[in-house]
Amino acid sequence: MSIIQIQGVSKHYANHTALSKVTFDVPKGKIFGLLGPNGAGKTSLIRIINQITAPDEGTIFFDNEELNKTHISRIGYLPEERGLYKKMTVYDQLLYFARLRGMTTSAAKKTIGFWLEKFEATTWSKKKIEELSKGMQQKIQFIVTVMHQPDFIILDEPFTGFDPKNTQLIKDEIQELKRNGSSIMLSTHRMENVEAICDDVVLLNKAQVVTSGSVMDVRKSLKDDTYTISYTGDMKPENIAGINLKKIEENDGFTTLLFNYKNKPDIQLFNVSELHITEYREVLPSMQEVFLTLTDTNS
Repeated sequence: MSIIQIQGVSKHYANHTALSKVTFDVPKGKIFGLLGPNGAGKTSLIRIINQITAPDEGTIFFDNEELNKTHISRIGYLPEERGLYKKMTVYDQLLYFARLRGMTTSAAKKTIGFWLEKFEATTWSKKKIEELSKGMQQKIQFIVTVMHQPDFIILDEPFTGFDPKNTQLIKDEIQELKRNGSSIMLSTHRMENVEAICDDVVLLNKAQVVTSGSVMDVRKSLKDDTYTISYTGDMKPENIAGINLKKIEENDGFTTLLFNYKNKPDIQLFNVSELHITEYREVLPSMQEVFLTLTDTNS
């Protein structure tokens, strides 16, 4: 099942095409990566889903209904350009946005208390936004995005400005939101975060979809018969028939080979007396490599 269905969506600005007949589904209850280089059309698509602008062609469905104004309350949006009021206190800011999202005052106060305690931020409540560090402001913006318990959450570069500890904190919260039933669209240029938490992805380039599917399937689609084997013992790689050796490393008595082979070589190929194999696997391209390959302007 899908929370969002994008069907043939196009968007044009003067002489520029931002989206060209883009079609894909965002699975319900998953973390979905919206990927692409700058100018690929990600922001235009996010603005259309949030009904800030409308498509020139195509249709978007939200939970099997054509996207309409009633769906706005079911969406949480963390924009790349943050939008907090610098002179307001943290507590007043959160209460304002909670009421704007339709929450009652009593429910909002309870929710605000929950999130401030969860982020160990109760001492911030009376501070003005401008008095907080960039990372603290990011946390408040995250709370604003999720505190009304939206069904669908769009996070545009949510890790910007965070140190590794707080990046992990936000990753954990995203996973918790998923476990609690939210569907999440994550737009980021950090491919290591995509591999860490995304279930499925779509990659846009030059206004079009260039690939989509599960993270593993997308990585497998560009595999190139590369394998690695680590072992201890006496074996000369050059004596193994059929392999194209790419790299050899020796460390602490272990030898690691990286090589190409037309078909996955049977383990018996390396069946050498007194050889102890500690690892043997196919090497898939990382999402970083997938991104660079499929968005290469020279390809």
